Amino acid sequence: MAKNDQKLTHALGLMSGTSCDGVDAALIETDGEYVVRSIASSFRPYSAQEQALLRQAMEDAQGLTDRDARPGCLGEAEALVTQTHSQAVTQLVATSEVQGITPDVVGFHGQTVWHDPQNSVTIQIGDGQALANEIQLPVVFDMRAADVAAGGQGAPLVPIYHRALQEVHNLSLPMAVVNIGGVANITWIGKDGDLTAFDSGPGNALINDLVQAHTDRSMDEGGRIAAAGQVDFMALITMIGNPYFRIPAPKSLDRNAFDLAPISQLALEDALATLTSFTVESICLGLEHMEIQEEQAANLVLVCGGGQHNGHMMGLLSDALGSPVMLANQIGWQGDALEAEAFAYLAVRSRLGLPLTFPKTTGVAEPLTGGVLVEPLLM
Repeated sequence: MAKNDQKLTHALGLMSGTSCDGVDAALIETDGEYVVRSIASSFRPYSAQEQALLRQAMEDAQGLTDRDARPGCLGEAEALVTQTHSQAVTQLVATSEVQGITPDVVGFHGQTVWHDPQNSVTIQIGDGQALANEIQLPVVFDMRAADVAAGGQGAPLVPIYHRALQEVHNLSLPMAVVNIGGVANITWIGKDGDLTAFDSGPGNALINDLVQAHTDRSMDEGGRIAAAGQVDFMALITMIGNPYFRIPAPKSLDRNAFDLAPISQLALEDALATLTSFTVESICLGLEHMEIQEEQAANLVLVCGGGQHNGHMMGLLSDALGSPVMLANQIGWQGDALEAEAFAYLAVRSRLGLPLTFPKTTGVAEPLTGGVLVEPLLM
């Protein structure tokens, strides 16, 4: 693609991941293709009560086949998602970096409560029209549905943004971007710039769930509990034996695709040590697969998402890989706000009719645009 003179747009992106820790908001300036400039970001945490409601919503959504159904607490959770995202927008635009800038568009991911692309279903709750009305800005939402309806995995969506940042920062190829959220996913940017992407396996979700079940904390901060334990290799082998790891990319996972049964009888420290190793080993398997395909090791493995703050996990990953491992913040990327920035970027692409997903990122037959644009109604 030849670089163009597309008008620059101020876009605000919103992301609430499957770890359910809160809403990331980020403002960027972009043309939706080659130009990206980070402006500001902020974080609106979920309270313990809000987290509990969202987790219950994920339970109530399991097995749904109707994307519009709101059984159990899903209606209440959708209202919460819309309200908290509106608050995240208000919080971000009040920062000094954003003063005087009115976003042209908002990219609203919503909260994934059920993801089952094998049955052509992906459900992200959050009312796009209600959010647009509340913040009085155009909103692009429901960005996964078109891809799933066309036979794709609907995830991951961020790879095209990773490549834009790679070009902006002129990083040597091939390289990999590993996002460790509730689920971990990998973007592989090949030596010719081609994208391949897939969910590699669990990220932080299983770890967070276990910590919350046994302590008054929401995460294993820094990986300190896991670092005090011993890996149960039989349990680890059992989990790595899951058939998912033999499926070729592209592929994607629901947050609850793996369970805690293999480590259920272990002491907390040993269970967390095993789960942390499970995340690391599944990432290594995914990267090894890509390096075999490329016939070349990655020049750089860049880590972003909440997992980058787990020092124990990062140490294990660095020790396990032959490629240099760096945190996104170390090279000037906004590691904590990267997905929020990506959905700002994707919103601009959606408005321009540019593709969001590709055959080797989601398995869709051809590059495909997506998203629903709504304009605010006067309140």
